[in-house]
Amino acid sequence: MAKVDRRILKSQEAIKKAVTELMIDKRFDDITIQDIADRANVNRGTIYLHYMDKYDLLDKMIEEHMDNLRDLCHSAADLTFQEGNYIWFDYFEEHHLFFSTMLESKGAHYFRSRFLDLVVQEFGPEVDTTKGANHGLSPEIAIQFFSSAMVGTVEWWFKNGMHIPTKVIAEQTGALLDRNLD
Repeated sequence: MAKVDRRILKSQEAIKKAVTELMIDKRFDDITIQDIADRANVNRGTIYLHYMDKYDLLDKMIEEHMDNLRDLCHSAADLTFQEGNYIWFDYFEEHHLFFSTMLESKGAHYFRSRFLDLVVQEFGPEVDTTKGANHGLSPEIAIQFFSSAMVGTVEWWFKNGMHIPTKVIAEQTGALLDRNLD
């Protein structure tokens, strides 16, 4: 795999950070490429060198985080939900500006939908409705229920300023999932 020039990575990170910061103050549809370029301290051509337009940029940002969360899920496959949640919530905390902005912005529906789809994909294989407390329940309903609860809890945590420590929310959501999905 070819090594990416550090200057390219630095420009891309500045561009992504600029979009995230701008979304705090403006609706995404109102943000221009010039706004992004000014905030990132790059010229418009640099943005177009890496992205077709602002929608491509946003989609790539979302996809990058979804891929990272998916990779974290796979790396935690042999862990309990509680142990796996530590990894996820640490990631959420590390990237809180992106996630809180995406979940609170006016364009949040698209991001929330992508996030929910990821959680459904990752939780799906864990839901067993053939035994235990979930015996006889519809697998589709169970998956949607637990996935929506997880996404809603993450959203609530960000909207409330992450007032509960990362370790505590990871432990408690993990315990609820362990209790209900085993």
